[in-house]
Amino acid sequence: MTSNEHVIPFSLREENREQQFKQIWGEELDDVFSDVARYYDRANHVASLGLWNWLRNRFISSIDVQSGQKVLDVCAGTNAIGIALLSKQPDLHVHAMDRSKAMQRVGQESARKLGMHIESTIGDVHTLPFPDNHFEVVTLQYASRHLRIMDVCREIRRVLKPGGHFYHCDMLRPANKTVETCYYAYLRFCLNFTGLLFRSSTSAHGCKEYFIDALRMFYSADELSDMFRQVGFDEVSSRTVLARQKQAKKRSLHASK
Repeated sequence: MTSNEHVIPFSLREENREQQFKQIWGEELDDVFSDVARYYDRANHVASLGLWNWLRNRFISSIDVQSGQKVLDVCAGTNAIGIALLSKQPDLHVHAMDRSKAMQRVGQESARKLGMHIESTIGDVHTLPFPDNHFEVVTLQYASRHLRIMDVCREIRRVLKPGGHFYHCDMLRPANKTVETCYYAYLRFCLNFTGLLFRSSTSAHGCKEYFIDALRMFYSADELSDMFRQVGFDEVSSRTVLARQKQAKKRSLHASK
């Protein structure tokens, strides 16, 4: 980040991100996730050194859900969040939305094996096909870097009921430059290792540098919190998922309408 980047409006930074990644977002990511769907959860277990379930549970523990509420999981992938929330509160009405049919096939099968029902919609999350003021809770995990996140946040706020809550968790850009350098090196190693271990496709191998670049051009926790406030969320708060590491990269953010 340059010394004056923090004064650049979010709208301009979002335009820059879209211009940089437009082809990958529009054409290549579908192929990548069609390939990785079959081993996505296992690869994350490996890359997180076995902490994947613990990290997810830390996020789930921060989500307040009540009996009978409507929940939307945006970019739901393999439905890990929806399944975990239904395990926590079985009578929720959970709706999953993702652009990847392959990821949702895996997610729907996982839910069925557990006797759970999750409604599924395949489509572009930049335009949510739901009415205004429809959900009490919306969640988004590990997908923000692949989105025009400001536009998605506006849509999320639109479909939330007054007083509803939005919970977000992702790997954000570290504020400390030394940590940032080490972090990118570790991610590059993980991407190469899991790609070889799970025999990733050519399309997945070809996007390895994109995953680093997307994080490099993304936001810190403080910046993303400011963006949430700018689009109209109230009472925005954040915490590190790895609570004992001050420079931890995985951050969860909570905002209310």
